[in-house]
Amino acid sequence: MLFLGAPIMYGILVGSVYKKGNVTNLPVIVVDEDNTPLSRQLIDMLNENEVIYVATVLPDHFNSQKEALRKESPVVVSIPKNFAANINYNRPTEVTLFVNTSNTLTSNYAMMAANVSVATLKAGIQIKGLEKKGVPSYLASQQYEPFKTTIIRQNFRSGNYLYFMLPGVLLTVLQQVLMLGLALSFASEFEKGTFRELIDKSSNVFQLILVKITPYLLMSVFIYLLYYVYALVYRIPLFIEGFAFWGSSILFLLAVCFLGILVSILIPNQLQATEILMVVATPSFILSGFTWPLSQMPSWVVSIANCIPLTHYLQIFRTLVIEKGTVDMVSSSIWGLTLIALTSFILSVWVLHRKIKRTLKDGTK
Repeated sequence: MLFLGAPIMYGILVGSVYKKGNVTNLPVIVVDEDNTPLSRQLIDMLNENEVIYVATVLPDHFNSQKEALRKESPVVVSIPKNFAANINYNRPTEVTLFVNTSNTLTSNYAMMAANVSVATLKAGIQIKGLEKKGVPSYLASQQYEPFKTTIIRQNFRSGNYLYFMLPGVLLTVLQQVLMLGLALSFASEFEKGTFRELIDKSSNVFQLILVKITPYLLMSVFIYLLYYVYALVYRIPLFIEGFAFWGSSILFLLAVCFLGILVSILIPNQLQATEILMVVATPSFILSGFTWPLSQMPSWVVSIANCIPLTHYLQIFRTLVIEKGTVDMVSSSIWGLTLIALTSFILSVWVLHRKIKRTLKDGTK
């Protein structure tokens, strides 16, 4: 079933993730300090582009960056004061695109789309103005620019593909090894017939789960240290500060551990438990939204992705570490990890308690 089912399932899953083939409906933030018919025309042109849409229009730059992070907007379009007046009087002015490059895919799509809209407006103003002066259209299109376009890339260190990919891949590996290790925790006891010996030493459900996950939690500390060494070796700048990231990291480890424990208790066979968790862990990076945004995936795929701890943790990592965001921007991801951890823990306790009770009642191994 695994040999035939995995290619079928992954083919449908991955095909559905990338079915659109290109990115559309990316949100952009517009800071309109001019608030004139010309600036509103530019906003309309941005909305008419199939790749992007204007999620929010702000009157100034105050909190514009935070708003962009909340809306997951890869581009902030800044229209300066006196934009229309400067163009009318041939004074220098410019439209600025602030591009969040933490995800190279979405930032490139959104930047090119916004730049096309701005360039179209620029060409229209240029040709129209020169035609009024009697310049033919074919000559007008070759004349001066009515305004300039400046592109400012933010979080540009993630423009380095190593910086962009390595943390995501390493965290995916961490989730996978934790799941595969914990898949054997109780399944090996059931398969070898040593479960009765285990509960003779302690039948306390919480103690048994704690004993099984503690070695993996301790080893995870060394894995994080190893990842830090990789950051030094490959010269990847990591700006990790505050309790938010480390608290969410502990929550991520607990969610993965409890999920692995649950499968190990439900499936009393080491090979089958390992296979099931392999099926869960293998496509997790593709579904996480780290490279291809969740907004471009079908809703049923997003529902599956939200059940995997890595999806929420990579969002937290990107926002807090790469984009230097705040805790309130990742509150939904923290709640997602909390829900997975609590649900897996409660189910693990309930199922393990029933198995202990049945084993003690039957008096069998």
